[in-house]
Amino acid sequence: MSVRPYRDIYRRKSRQVMVGSVPVGGDAPITVQTMTNTLTADVDATVAQVRRCEEAGVDIIRISCPDEASTDGLAKIIPQIQVPVVADIHFHYKRAIEAAEAGAACLRINPGNIGSAERVREVVKAAKDHGCSMRIGVNAGSLERHLLEKYGEPVPEAMVESALEHAKILEDNDFFDFKISVKASDVFLAAAAYQGLAEACDYPLHLGVTEAGGLRTGTIKSSIGIGSLLWAGIGDTIRVSLSADPVEEVKVGFDILKSLGLRYRGVNVISCPSCARQQFDVIETVRVLEEKLSHITTPMTVSVIGCVVNGPGEARETDIGFTGGGKGTHQVYIAGQPAHRLKDEGIVDHLVGLVEAKAAEIEQERLEAAAAE
Repeated sequence: MSVRPYRDIYRRKSRQVMVGSVPVGGDAPITVQTMTNTLTADVDATVAQVRRCEEAGVDIIRISCPDEASTDGLAKIIPQIQVPVVADIHFHYKRAIEAAEAGAACLRINPGNIGSAERVREVVKAAKDHGCSMRIGVNAGSLERHLLEKYGEPVPEAMVESALEHAKILEDNDFFDFKISVKASDVFLAAAAYQGLAEACDYPLHLGVTEAGGLRTGTIKSSIGIGSLLWAGIGDTIRVSLSADPVEEVKVGFDILKSLGLRYRGVNVISCPSCARQQFDVIETVRVLEEKLSHITTPMTVSVIGCVVNGPGEARETDIGFTGGGKGTHQVYIAGQPAHRLKDEGIVDHLVGLVEAKAAEIEQERLEAAAAE
């Protein structure tokens, strides 16, 4: 029995596919993706952007290949980066073949949109020859005409039907190494489509609320849509679509997973909204603290609470806790226990030092455990 059954998430059973060396589906961790927004032909700019995403922890990166100059660039980009690449292909089957030859780990494609059955066979052959998986990407904004005529508008049933039609094309070509997405900008439509697809097949699902908006509104919409599906056990890889720096998409993606206890990376800061009871500037302290702890990848929890009403209780559940006290003297907790007191001066730097030391300790223990095994 689980200690806290109300927190348990039972993931949908799906088959597993590989995106390069990264497993997606089955019992693999839910992965975080983003997409570059530089011109792919601009190799230096694209490599630089991918490397910043790698530093943020991205598992898989998608790069658009709309023309031959882009697939030429892709061949130069892939040897300079670490994460596997999904080549984003629309309509032109030759771009898919070129991307596979360039070293892409996965092709994002809709088989029904690239022409004749022979062209589909050529793309499948290229994928098999070069070890590529695929992603079928259905979008509410570009549903096939016959489905719009049948259903009258984009509805969940139409999106699921579209996905299964594209899947059958690959299955008929003896290709099964693919995942599927059914994205919409409408949170309700996207969630319902994914729920229907989850019941209709066992392929891994790539979650996303497409065209979600800017950093704030897009984060909210994505958290509601992606978060509710993950909570229900649906989803194997996620991409948060924001009109923002791709690094922000990665951060939000990990925050969603971290909030649901599905992935742990970096410091999870638990902080109060502050009120008249606060004994120090909580908002500014947390802002600077999160910025200075962004380099920590070790999973940890830190509580920063303005007063003693909830501070001690929250500190009991965190690795490092900080609670505001009277007369500019505050309490620091380590592993839930009172450790020492701290004056107003240097709060952030002191907490950063504690976190860095604890992270180093955890990593050392991890290395020793691995060596012992």
